[in-house]
Amino acid sequence: MDIVMQRKSKIMIVDDEPDILSLLEKALNLEGYGNIIKVASGQLAVDTCKETRPDIIILDVMLPDMDGYEVCKKIREFSICPILFLSSKNDELDKILGLAVGGDDYVTKPFSPKEIAYRVKAQLRRAQYKQNPPQHFVLQIGEVKIDPEGCRVMKGNESLELTAREFEILQYLAENKGRVISRERLYETIWGEDSFGCDNTIMVHIRHLREKLEDNPAAPKYIVTMKGLGYKLVNPYEK
Repeated sequence: MDIVMQRKSKIMIVDDEPDILSLLEKALNLEGYGNIIKVASGQLAVDTCKETRPDIIILDVMLPDMDGYEVCKKIREFSICPILFLSSKNDELDKILGLAVGGDDYVTKPFSPKEIAYRVKAQLRRAQYKQNPPQHFVLQIGEVKIDPEGCRVMKGNESLELTAREFEILQYLAENKGRVISRERLYETIWGEDSFGCDNTIMVHIRHLREKLEDNPAAPKYIVTMKGLGYKLVNPYEK
């Protein structure tokens, strides 16, 4: 995410515990977020959201006047900003309920403030990507043609059958042709989640993608590994 955009991102934290509000504010400040709105009740959260239009909301489930699920439902009547639930409830049904009413993420207490900051970053990046999608045109790199609108990939005259994730990865690499994309950035952009422990997932998807895209997957010419840095998509016919 662009540093200027990061600084401008408006984050609303809703929790009735002052210590939690201060802890999260400090963690977000350390990651470069300075526009923090702190709210201690559910109804005030709804009213403040209408007034200030935050870019993301960190929402505690247990609030004094109404629970976070109800707050989320009310906010979803007028806003699609990402909502990250905080809860002391670790039951799977509670997590499902949080996502069902419109939440985008669910973290149980006790939590790592740094993890929350990174989850916020991932959600904001995903929201920014959705709001500013690439224009619909065919991307061509060497023999490979990527049609974002039709979700089709051609190599020469051959149509490649990719999974949804493989297509998203290839499209993102193509939009950043020649740039090195780290595994963490790739995971957070495509999956919209924190990248902790993502290495194996990315490696498996890249391997499958190479098996379909490359003439020799063991010696890839399109998706090149930059050791210790990530991957980049190149045109093998360009010097």
